Amino acid sequence: MSSNTVAEFATELKKSPETLLDQLKAAGVGKAAPSDALTESDKQKLLAYLQASHGTASADRKKITLVKKSTSEIKQADATGKARTIQVEVRKKRTFIQRDEGAEATAESQAAAAVEEPAVSSEDLELSRREEEARRQAELIRRQEAELAEKRAEREAREKREREAEERAAAYAAQEAEKKAQASAVKQEATREQAAEAAARAAAQTEAREKAQAEAKARADEESARARDLEERRRKALAEAEAIRAMMATPKKAVMVAKKPEETKPAAKPAAVGDAKKGTLHKPAVGTGGARTAAAAPATAGAPGAGKEVKSAKLSSSWANDTAKKKEIKTRGDSSGGVGRNNWRGGPRGRRGDNRDQRDDHQNAAPAEARIIEVHVPETITVAELAHKMSIKASEVIKALMKMGQMVTINQPLDQDTAMIVVEEMGHKAVVAALDDPEAFTDDDAGQKDAELLPRAPVVTVMGHVDHGKTSLLDYIRRAKVAAGEAGGITQHIGAYHVETPRGMVSFLDTPGHEAFTAMRARGAQATDIVILVVAADDGVMPQTKEAIKHAKAAKVPIVVAITKADKPDANPDRVKQELVVEEVVPEEYGGDSPFVAVSSKTGMGIDDLLEQVLLQAEVLELKAPVEAMAKGLVIEAQLDKGRGPVATVLVQSGTLKVGDVVLAGQTSGRVRAMLDENGKPAKTAGPSIPVEIQGLSDVPQAGDEFMVLSDERRAREIATYRAGKFRNTKLAKQQAAKLENVFNEMTAGEVQTLPIIIKADVQGSQEALAASLLKLSTDEIRVQLVYAGVGGISESDVNLAIASKAIVIGFNVRADAGARKLAESSDVNLHYYNIIYDAVDELKAAMSGMLAPEQREEALGTAEIRTVFVASKIGTVAGSYVTSGQVTRNCKFRLLRDNVVIYTGEVESVRRLKDDVKEVKEGFECGIKLRNYNDIKEGDQLEFFEIKEIARTL
Repeated sequence: MSSNTVAEFATELKKSPETLLDQLKAAGVGKAAPSDALTESDKQKLLAYLQASHGTASADRKKITLVKKSTSEIKQADATGKARTIQVEVRKKRTFIQRDEGAEATAESQAAAAVEEPAVSSEDLELSRREEEARRQAELIRRQEAELAEKRAEREAREKREREAEERAAAYAAQEAEKKAQASAVKQEATREQAAEAAARAAAQTEAREKAQAEAKARADEESARARDLEERRRKALAEAEAIRAMMATPKKAVMVAKKPEETKPAAKPAAVGDAKKGTLHKPAVGTGGARTAAAAPATAGAPGAGKEVKSAKLSSSWANDTAKKKEIKTRGDSSGGVGRNNWRGGPRGRRGDNRDQRDDHQNAAPAEARIIEVHVPETITVAELAHKMSIKASEVIKALMKMGQMVTINQPLDQDTAMIVVEEMGHKAVVAALDDPEAFTDDDAGQKDAELLPRAPVVTVMGHVDHGKTSLLDYIRRAKVAAGEAGGITQHIGAYHVETPRGMVSFLDTPGHEAFTAMRARGAQATDIVILVVAADDGVMPQTKEAIKHAKAAKVPIVVAITKADKPDANPDRVKQELVVEEVVPEEYGGDSPFVAVSSKTGMGIDDLLEQVLLQAEVLELKAPVEAMAKGLVIEAQLDKGRGPVATVLVQSGTLKVGDVVLAGQTSGRVRAMLDENGKPAKTAGPSIPVEIQGLSDVPQAGDEFMVLSDERRAREIATYRAGKFRNTKLAKQQAAKLENVFNEMTAGEVQTLPIIIKADVQGSQEALAASLLKLSTDEIRVQLVYAGVGGISESDVNLAIASKAIVIGFNVRADAGARKLAESSDVNLHYYNIIYDAVDELKAAMSGMLAPEQREEALGTAEIRTVFVASKIGTVAGSYVTSGQVTRNCKFRLLRDNVVIYTGEVESVRRLKDDVKEVKEGFECGIKLRNYNDIKEGDQLEFFEIKEIARTL
């Protein structure tokens, strides 16, 4: 575009506006400010003045040639695959010519350059000629644009004049019409003709105006088309000039003649002159330099070393293919040498065309649809596994869980519900996984489908309140003395026995009656066929009696009520019946279905009737089980024996258990090495309803776990390992879910004292009961923390754990070995042994009571009235007071009341009576009282004296 003002022309010439104004003034062009308009005639005058003042041959050129060399290194693998470093040197040669201020006259400058540099090569002359041609074309375009602008201005002025003439004509016509309308009263016919003539004239004017507007629009369209054509030609000329300058700036080497390259996608704009040459192949450049395209083929052929390049191009294709197999040299992301690509070689138009092609490719590409994945979620799954199933990053899953209020790590397990919520939040479909757990193979080894069902003995559980005579009743039935051997005379283990009666065999389970053994009673009810509910005739229904009734009803088993201690003088069986009716246990004589039998464990009264009722209930139930099949049953109790290892008391419910069978019990497995009956005698087999004690398991199973016999030991180990892992993952997931729920409780944990304990018991059931009882002692101020609970003797590892956690060790019916005792003595670890659960609970409660902060209670001492205030030189302000009630003592607490409002609470520093320092002053006497760190006292103030006493608290 042409420059319209002095400032724009100065910017185009790269001069200051002041210098250009001085030159214009010298040339005879009157311009005073940089904002003045500048025409082509003014520019011609300036050019003529500069040519006349400087002359055509007086401007000398100063030519400077710079050679730039840069070195870089690349690493490339050779034919053997070994990396080697290659030095790459890139050389650039650039020529700079210093011009005078009048260098705008391009023809004179080119002529002077041709005179002063006769040794310039033909290639440089050709490039100079093309650049001059481009400049002339640009100058011609600028002139044409100026002419076009002048014509446009003239056209706009002409259109403006036409519009003004039309407006004046319309105004005149309106005035004439108004005048004729006024004369219509006199000459109505003449006025009508004149109005018609005026209307015709106005229509003609309107038609002429529309025609003129159409012609003006056509001329404007024609001129805009010409302007677009001129703009296109100017853009082409500028692009060609830019390409010429780019070629002049690049080195003149690294061009070799080769076969015609593959045709690339044609660009929307014409290619640069240097890139339009046929039969040339651009060599990829390495480093900071670039390859230059030759201007003409003869110059390339005549250059030194051209024949060598042609020869290299004619080498065998096998050599070329072998070279292609080597590792490629990495360029700036372009493997085609840069022609037509988005880099330095393709030129600006190549970049625009390439970007447009890329945009077209992106626009033509179909939008990717959101893929919904069906995610199978198992019981527990880690964050990383869940992210892998959804084909997303683990950080996205963590972010989603953070939004849900859960802080997790990448390897943290999630429970199934949480994982399914996350999957739904991420836009996928969550499905409960069909587990491929090995437990599915346990049904294959059951072997009971084809076995014959035979009658079996009933399993009877004896339940009731503590000290109601359950074990004594079983002792009389078994003709044994078990109760005498129990610590404290109470049952703390679940016992299993079988008794031969004249009418058949009966298996009994003796459950504890203490409130701590709730879980043990529940297991007994689940494993039983009939429940004998023992109620003392002199005690009636108690809390554990009600609990036993609930367990029996939950297990849906019949109840036979045994009213014990019926031989005592204060026995009242009728009261027991009435209380049981309230608990919905109705005797048969009252129309119910529960038989009631009054028995005595001392005299044997009613024992035969009780067994008769039990066997009668068993006949009604028609109890049957397969015998010739692999055994299945329930773990009644489990313990860790120091000499025998893990020992489990099991009740066989179906099949036959033999020595040598592979047993799977919960998370443990093993082969039965030995089997003992309830009397401690070895047994080879155990049929349905027979309790036995087995050895050989890998670990102590949980009481209440089901056990079964499998045919493959390896499969049993796999299932046990799988169950242990699943239990651990589920436990961790639940712990994590509970952390956020208890976050506020954890915030106040610093204010709560913690009593850590370690429990070791002889059997699994006792350990569970003791742990549950001790954890119930936790309060808002003291929390019992169960560090570890297990079965077996106290070992050195237990003592080391107690040292690390600063816990006390409780042994229930177990003792510490020699190494553990020695370590405990040297480390000052407390070992506490108990064989009665009452004692353990009571002692721990006493210890927790000692940890409680004492209660502070205020006790009033007396009151005094301040009657005068005086100041002692060495003491300070002293309150002359009269003790109105009680007494005042030294160092006691006081409250200062003014107008019955407490304004200060502090401590009495000293009390004086007649200049003597005394310990206390009684009621009715005057004294001087010095208050500690307080002097703002007045006459008439009241003093209340009190002391704080600490009182020990109990749970």
